[in-house]
Amino acid sequence: MIVTSAVRQAAAGTAALLFVLPVPAATASPVTPVSHGAASVEEPTPPVRRFVDPARLDRKGVQVQGAPGAPAVPSVSALSWVVADASSGDVLAARNAHRKLPPASTLKALFALTALPHHKPSEQHTVADSELTGIGAGSSLVGVKEGYTYKVSDLWNGVFLSSGNDAVHVLAAMNGGWDSMARQMQEKARALGAEDTHVVSPDGYDAPGQVSSAYDLAVFGRAGLQDPAFARYCSTRYADFPAGSWSYGIANTNRLLTGENGVTRYPGLLGIKNGYTSNAGNTLISAARRGDRTLVVSVMNPQAGGGFAVYEEARALLDWGFEASGQVQPVGTLAPARAKATAESEARAVAVARDDHGVRAAGPAPRAGAEPMSVVSPRKTSGESEEPGPSAWLPLALVGSACGAALALWGWRRWAGQRA
Repeated sequence: MIVTSAVRQAAAGTAALLFVLPVPAATASPVTPVSHGAASVEEPTPPVRRFVDPARLDRKGVQVQGAPGAPAVPSVSALSWVVADASSGDVLAARNAHRKLPPASTLKALFALTALPHHKPSEQHTVADSELTGIGAGSSLVGVKEGYTYKVSDLWNGVFLSSGNDAVHVLAAMNGGWDSMARQMQEKARALGAEDTHVVSPDGYDAPGQVSSAYDLAVFGRAGLQDPAFARYCSTRYADFPAGSWSYGIANTNRLLTGENGVTRYPGLLGIKNGYTSNAGNTLISAARRGDRTLVVSVMNPQAGGGFAVYEEARALLDWGFEASGQVQPVGTLAPARAKATAESEARAVAVARDDHGVRAAGPAPRAGAEPMSVVSPRKTSGESEEPGPSAWLPLALVGSACGAALALWGWRRWAGQRA
């Protein structure tokens, strides 16, 4: 069989040629063997993702997902609390995260997030009498006086250090008025994904219907750390407050930051905001940095231990969060609502991919504020296209040419034999 022999020779030559041809970079992709019964097929490795139940934080009680050997979550008396990673937004543990409770002056964190960008720190403002009306009885005050001129930075020191409701009233007047400020804060909360918060009084003073949650307070604290001005004010321990021709010193009422009144200062504390009313009890948003890790902790209304228990419970939760680093899986995220919706759809896709390919969902989740990660089809990896390119057709063209040459050679030999 001359034809068969010629074809085999041509095919062998073609195989040798293909062996030395360089493979274009676009066709190279890392693959791992995937076993399907007795046969082993080379397929791209599907993306490995971490599955987070988006409804976990809606459940009552303590929510945590620790690996074997992870430290136990401390037992604290607060009605609601959250421990979260400030960089990724991962919620490491929580108790009654979405329980709606009065926030007291921790609501001033949302007030600052809303109003801070509107005026430069060096801007000066002379206080009118109307701007100091309507301050609730028993409010904490920094000592703002009618007719006095203050820099905006002085007023913000009054808000963060002394929790001054008088300073809040003046700044609210500078930003559209009391009712307008409440509406602006409500819009800001929703934009941040804080859906438990209802703003009635921008200073956090008890008002019917005014609520927030430990989850929302953690959202506000994390967002505040991303604003340099907010971060500077909330970490200031002492400042001078002007009073006409002289000034007096004011101290931050966050005892974890100053270490006063018998509360030991927490190492690496970045501050944020504390609060108290008779209705809300003690509330606190704290943030601390240790090495390259920053945590945000919110605590609402401890039920035991006295007025400073909120600081000791926050301390215990911060210690746990740093100790448990790398040993717990997140139980939620502080990402905005639209990012959470994307995470839910991705979680469903991950579950499908896991069932189809036998891959257990694990690994890093999208960082809050980052572009959502997408699940890559196992049949399509980076560098591949839906239609075959020139590199895909090259082997077929070479084999076709070899077969044509073999047939031509066979025809010529037959003709030559007949003539002989």
